[in-house]
Amino acid sequence: MKLSARNQLAGKVVEIKEGAVNATVKIEIAKDIVISSTISLDAVKELRLTVGSDATAVIKATSVMVMA
Repeated sequence: MKLSARNQLAGKVVEIKEGAVNATVKIEIAKDIVISSTISLDAVKELRLTVGSDATAVIKATSVMVMA
């Protein structure tokens, strides 16, 4: 699949926490570096995500805010 977003971070699913409608999916993209995303439960099922699955976090944003 081709995608215009340039920020594509491949990794493995390390955790899926299901809620009533959404799930939080954590993808380890490097040792001790984890990306977290909230997606619909339908998306989790359609993508067949499970812990240990290969997955890619795709980040497309016009602005990113960081605060320390």
